[in-house]
Amino acid sequence: MPFCGRAPKRKGPSLKRKGITRLSRENVTKNPNFSLPSPCFHFEFPLLHRIRTYLSVVKMAMEITQFLLAAQSADAKVRTEAEASLRQFQEQNMPVFLHSLSLELSNDEKPVESRRLAGIVLKNSLDAKDAIRKEQLVQQWMAIDVSIKSQIKDFLLKTLGSSVPEARHTSSQVIAKIASIEIPRKQWPELIGSLLNNMTQQDRPAFLKQATLETLGYVCEEISHQDLVQDEVNAVLTAVVQGMNLADHGPEVRLAATKALYNALEFAQTNFENEMERNYIMKVVCDTAMSKEVEIRQAAFECLVAIASAFYEVLEPYMQTLFQLTSNAVKGDEETVALQAIEFWSSICDEEIELQEFESPESGDSGPPHSCFIEKALSSLVPLLLETLLKQEEDQDQDDTIWNISMAGGTCLGLVARTVGDAIVPLVMPFVESNIVKPDWRCREAATYAFGSILEGPTVDKLSPLVQAGLEFLLNAMKDGNNHVKDTTAWTLSRIFELLHSPATGFSVISPESLKRVLGVLLESIKDAPNVAEKVCGAIYYLVQGYEDAGPSASLLSPYLTDIISCLIAASDRTDGGDSKLRSSAYETLNEVVRCSNIAETSSIIAQLLPVIMNKLGQTMEIQIVSSDDREKQGDLQASLCGVLQVIIQKLSSTDETKPIILQAADQIMLLFLKVFGCRSSTVHEEAMLAIGALAYATGSQFEKYMPEFYKYLEMGLQNFEEYQVCGITVGVVGDICRALDDKILPYCDGIMGLLLKDLASSELHRSVKPPIFSCFGDIALAIGEQFEKYVPYALPMMQGAAEICAKIETADDEMMDYGNQLRRSIFEAYSGILQGFKSVKPDVMVPYAQHLLKFIELVSRDSQRDESVTRAAVAVMGDLADALGSNIKLMLKDCAFYDEFLGECLQSDDEQLKETAGWTQGMIRRVMVL
Repeated sequence: MPFCGRAPKRKGPSLKRKGITRLSRENVTKNPNFSLPSPCFHFEFPLLHRIRTYLSVVKMAMEITQFLLAAQSADAKVRTEAEASLRQFQEQNMPVFLHSLSLELSNDEKPVESRRLAGIVLKNSLDAKDAIRKEQLVQQWMAIDVSIKSQIKDFLLKTLGSSVPEARHTSSQVIAKIASIEIPRKQWPELIGSLLNNMTQQDRPAFLKQATLETLGYVCEEISHQDLVQDEVNAVLTAVVQGMNLADHGPEVRLAATKALYNALEFAQTNFENEMERNYIMKVVCDTAMSKEVEIRQAAFECLVAIASAFYEVLEPYMQTLFQLTSNAVKGDEETVALQAIEFWSSICDEEIELQEFESPESGDSGPPHSCFIEKALSSLVPLLLETLLKQEEDQDQDDTIWNISMAGGTCLGLVARTVGDAIVPLVMPFVESNIVKPDWRCREAATYAFGSILEGPTVDKLSPLVQAGLEFLLNAMKDGNNHVKDTTAWTLSRIFELLHSPATGFSVISPESLKRVLGVLLESIKDAPNVAEKVCGAIYYLVQGYEDAGPSASLLSPYLTDIISCLIAASDRTDGGDSKLRSSAYETLNEVVRCSNIAETSSIIAQLLPVIMNKLGQTMEIQIVSSDDREKQGDLQASLCGVLQVIIQKLSSTDETKPIILQAADQIMLLFLKVFGCRSSTVHEEAMLAIGALAYATGSQFEKYMPEFYKYLEMGLQNFEEYQVCGITVGVVGDICRALDDKILPYCDGIMGLLLKDLASSELHRSVKPPIFSCFGDIALAIGEQFEKYVPYALPMMQGAAEICAKIETADDEMMDYGNQLRRSIFEAYSGILQGFKSVKPDVMVPYAQHLLKFIELVSRDSQRDESVTRAAVAVMGDLADALGSNIKLMLKDCAFYDEFLGECLQSDDEQLKETAGWTQGMIRRVMVL
């Protein structure tokens, strides 16, 4: 059936598959015509140089097969020399290099091994994971002569007809990479037609059609639905769906077609709005889900999962058929197929949960149609999912990466609980009660897993009697003879403590009387097998978290704190954990114990913990490093210990009575952190930087004595573009130090400001680091006051330029919109800090920038999608502007009509902090206007 839908009305949700892992290689492009002039040589030298280079390139092109084979040699010397030759060829003439690779790939007379590597190198010359590197490769391709690019593309299309499967597959991927560059730029318009021609010609071999469908799938994965006109979409869908036809094609073609449909669904919005076309697509997919080949059935169910997410609102007529299909697959099909059948219902849950979040009964607007598929299927779906819980694997609790039908069923059951709430409880509890006491461990584990899975969704009133009645049973189950049962029981206890234990709000399933019993069981069970101990750490984590800010109830935990800390440290020291996360879980839980403790009652215990953790961190410097694994383990341990120290520093410095403990140990703590930096591990750098930020806050102006030694690491962090998280954290620590030192930071400001400005100007640094840099400008200006004036000509244009970028950010892209909000907030924070820094000494410095700032505030005020934090920052900076510049901006404010309406809106807000700030800003502006 040919599809003939009209132009798409809206962009459907992304259905991209996870991309194939790519091997990245750094390439440096050099101009082959470049040569250094020298008075010692005649004019002919550059010409001779070019001729020699050309001859060298020709020779390399002829020898590329040998280079590609040698680059895969078991002999390291041969391999290294071949890689160097390939690199030299690439650097001397990229267009000829790519042309040679495509020729190699297309030649059926060449060895499979050389063709395989040629395809990989070609693909990696067009794409990279790193966004900056990827853009460089795109520009490099765009710069190649059109005739050479045309030949390369012809070779690739020719390769789709190769008799070698590997060559066809690689060529499909490379074609898609080129398409991702050219099609959005309205180039290579003949590609889709050329591929479709392979499908419509009757005499074309099956392997060519299979490769063509694979290529169409990859192309759809790489480009946006906006890049194709509807006629092209219709033609692609027609070819793909017809390729799934059992009567016309063999299994290889049908599998490729089904996988291609998965990627093409993003383009099918208009076609799914047409009932006849939708019916045809759904029939073909459902028929394909019953194919005799497992791989094809799995691919068809993957399509159904994608359809559930993208086209939920039109699924009603097909749900009875879909339930039957998924039910049969879950009950009796291969696990790979059954997993996708369960995922279909998980996707339906996700859609309905999202729809429920958007419903607004007060306004009478129910939003998009909610078909209540889960509620309608509940009585059949829940028993189906409960049966999957009994299909555990023997070693599933030993490996976090395992994903099987039991885990998928439990996850889906949890989503069903969130979707329907109380209605799930009477359907699950009979299963729990009948299986929890059976001698077969699978039954006991499944019953416990089912109970733990439904704890989020139903109301507290519905769950609390069941949990209170079953808590003692669960505590006893921590002594079950089976490891799986104990593992799941500990997980279920952690869920109970997370969701039904909140003394701060006045409700907890744990009474003061039962707390001793609960902790006794947990502290005994933390000595169990590593996988059980890890789950127990999670239970303790949520148990202590419930007592945070719990008033008098917070004291209930204090008598047990010493024992809890001792057991967690013992767990972190265990050597039988292997690859489990026990050590990191123990330290994360220890952090939470310290953070949530009642400082007035437990300060002496935390003070005693400080030297213990310092000593452990010191011991890590003595670990013998003989391999990269040793280095990684050392780094992970140091990161955990730095994290604990950070929390201890924050806790003890939070009161005047306990702050001296930190001040006395500060020199030793800082020395340890500096030694950690010497280990050169980015993970450790992050944790150590964060801990140093806490130490700076605690020590205040005394931190100045550490700056001469620490500054070099601060510089290293600000220049760490590759590990941008480290750079971002370092920027935050600069702010912490500015607040601690005030004007004592001045001797380091030239270097810091230079690096921050360089960071902002860099196209290599990840964009997420840039908003905090603007906020940091405000911190520096507040610290050094009028001394910031020399940086104004550099910093303010950067801020104005970023404000202009904010106006152009695409609001349809959620990720970009979030980034835009971060950027706007940070710009306002920078202005606030600078205005306050100049307020009492040189406010006139900022007058030339006031008009631009007011326009930026007005622009933001008219954006209905702005974040609340952006609104608060905008209102605050407007008040700072009026406060700092006074009568200097009176005329500007007279010309601004927007601020009355903006402040009026803020004064009506439910956010008390925003209302207070708006009131203050209104007062500042009124004061200016009467001057």
